[in-house]
Amino acid sequence: MLADSHGRVATDLRVSLTDRCNLRCSYCMPPEGLDWLPKPELLTDDEVDRVVRIGVEMLGIREVRFTGGEPLLRRGLAGIVAAATALAPRPHTALTTNGIGLARVAPALAEAGLDRVNVSLDTLRPDVFERLARRRRLPDVLEGLAGAAAAGLTPVKVNAVLMRGVNDAEAPALLRYCLENGYELRFIEQMPLDAQHGWRRENMVTADEILDRLSAEFDLTPADSAERGSAPAELFLVDGGPARVGVIGSVTRPFCGACDRVRLTADGQIRNCLFAREESDLRSLLRDGASDERIAERWRAAVASKLPGHGIDDPSFLQPARPMSAIGG
Repeated sequence: MLADSHGRVATDLRVSLTDRCNLRCSYCMPPEGLDWLPKPELLTDDEVDRVVRIGVEMLGIREVRFTGGEPLLRRGLAGIVAAATALAPRPHTALTTNGIGLARVAPALAEAGLDRVNVSLDTLRPDVFERLARRRRLPDVLEGLAGAAAAGLTPVKVNAVLMRGVNDAEAPALLRYCLENGYELRFIEQMPLDAQHGWRRENMVTADEILDRLSAEFDLTPADSAERGSAPAELFLVDGGPARVGVIGSVTRPFCGACDRVRLTADGQIRNCLFAREESDLRSLLRDGASDERIAERWRAAVASKLPGHGIDDPSFLQPARPMSAIGG
């Protein structure tokens, strides 16, 4: 098992396949983008497959989510998914994406065994989308959502981040759109993971504010708390159900005590927390001929040292050096 000293066991692996992205969302990176990792520093497809196999077969990983950057930019994505779903025991697999190009590749990903997708959608207005993402690609994202549903990558989940004074009035419209199309919406508090280090708590739209905005137009009833388990989203039945909406209060309603996640960056580093400031290098072991057991041993040690919480409310909190696009969601 991947156990830490606070009684938590990591069973959910987030695998970043690239730090590159074809959008420039303001809460993630500057307009000019970032200095991307050189290709030789990225794990190869075979190296990703090996780490995932070690996690599943030796360390109790039961869910694998492929992230980025934008994972659809990874040419070998379908093959990586197929390798993961061929493992025994078979892990549940998911993909977090901005949806651009998803309509085209969704059938191949479904054929490879991918179970479902999470698609980022912060607005339904083209002008606001361009302001947030600095690209005119909203139709492509909406097409990607429809393509994922048509390919059977369900439930299709939608992730939305509200920015004060930009799209925070759109919460009800986003929920209505998702209800009409059969998607499951999750609102996520903006986190201090932008490359510019410009995050300010007072500018963040909180979980309470999100719920207040939704409650003005919908009847929200808390779902059974036992159903949540270690999931980050607090779930609410919408107008009596069965449709639901989730709110992930990463900052104001932290769920660190139930966290079961561990992350592999695109350059082969293990992170035991999204906000960790230390990493454990697996890439060097992979390339130096280390055995599976030696790799598993370092991975266990990395998780064992996990802190009890992210500490955002602590005055000594320091934002991670890596931005979200380089860590993987």
